[in-house]
Amino acid sequence: MLLEGIETLLVLAKEGTMSKAGSQLYISQSAVSKRIARLEKRLGKKLIEPAGRHIKLTADAVALIDNVGPSYKEIKGLIFDQQHFQDHTLISLACSETLVAGYLGNMMGRYVQHDPFVTITTHHTPVIIEKVQAGDATIGFCAGHLTPQHGLSTRHLFDEPFSVISNQPLAQQPSALLVNDFKNPANANQASLLQKVGIIPLMEMDSYTASAQLALGGVAPALVPASIVKALQINPIYCHHFEFLDELTRPVHLCYRQNSYQSQRIRTLIETIADSVPKAI
Repeated sequence: MLLEGIETLLVLAKEGTMSKAGSQLYISQSAVSKRIARLEKRLGKKLIEPAGRHIKLTADAVALIDNVGPSYKEIKGLIFDQQHFQDHTLISLACSETLVAGYLGNMMGRYVQHDPFVTITTHHTPVIIEKVQAGDATIGFCAGHLTPQHGLSTRHLFDEPFSVISNQPLAQQPSALLVNDFKNPANANQASLLQKVGIIPLMEMDSYTASAQLALGGVAPALVPASIVKALQINPIYCHHFEFLDELTRPVHLCYRQNSYQSQRIRTLIETIADSVPKAI
């Protein structure tokens, strides 16, 4: 019950409202409230306060999260390591949306014919790392730079190239680009490189697909990875290459807990992705 309360507090702190926390935990809003109330009673401390439609963490709650949060994730991961993967045990694959769109469709269509107990969810790379660390995902398939000291086994598959997408001819390097969210640490190298070559990030989108479609619609040129060019079947006449793009790539990795590789089913999926995805590009 104590771990359940800690988990609920961590999710609530991230989501900001009881309803959103309930959605993430697959429980009702009232169940979230009851879990927090039990945790407060157990600890003898007030942990949350109302703040309009949201909740506000008390100083005691912030201190608890700072002290216990990392250990809680580690405990969850260690418990996950004890799980025995049988033929019907669900394997969770947490992926970058762009990589699913560009590289996994046909491969997974064939794969689930002989192992249907695989589920795919999409997230940004930092969330993928967190999910694999905590055992909430079995395998991560992520693009961009990984957070340091993640403690996971990783497999570098390839470095994904970018194109500048524009519906108009470009005689020279554009002065501004539509880009993806630079607040995402997986994209941090993009910001520094564009600054070095004098390109202004015009808008920061949360989706490369949105950037590409805006570029094709004539809003502005966009920086788009090869996976989205492939998924959207963008005509090569709209794909432009400039010298700075030679330095701008996204490393693509598989990540997993070390013990997970001991399972034949998990190892087979890892090796299948590792063999097929680089060929797809």
